[in-house]
Amino acid sequence: MPAAMERKEDKQLKYVVLVSHGEFAPGLHSAVTMLGGEDREDVLSTSLKNGMGADEFADNVRELLSVVGEDDEIIMFADIVGGSPLATAANVIAEKGLLAKTTMIGGMNLPLVLTAVLGKDDVDTEELKEEIIEGAKDQIKEFVVAVDDDDDEDL
Repeated sequence: MPAAMERKEDKQLKYVVLVSHGEFAPGLHSAVTMLGGEDREDVLSTSLKNGMGADEFADNVRELLSVVGEDDEIIMFADIVGGSPLATAANVIAEKGLLAKTTMIGGMNLPLVLTAVLGKDDVDTEELKEEIIEGAKDQIKEFVVAVDDDDDEDL
């Protein structure tokens, strides 16, 4: 286990795991670590690439989760609820006996995941889940730029 993630006695670790179709999860992972700290070893990601079979993706998830201990928690985000990456990752988590210690959320975006990464060690997972889902709903807004119609008349 890397030095930064050495287990403190009786300390449970919380991992944020990102799974997606294409390169979404690794790209989001990059953005999250840019904003939340480059040396974060508690954020993990993998993706189902075009042409990749379910067995190969499952093997990638198994390898990704090899650092997760039996007492650790997983907060997993996926691009689509019910999509292959989420379903396959959930099956691997169940194989590892970690399903009871896993919270799964579909429809991930940057504010949602960043809130989880930065807040996961400050509140219990149930409270965090409520906070990130409500926060994500609040983030969906239309961005409107006011246009001054008077400028068009000067043309």
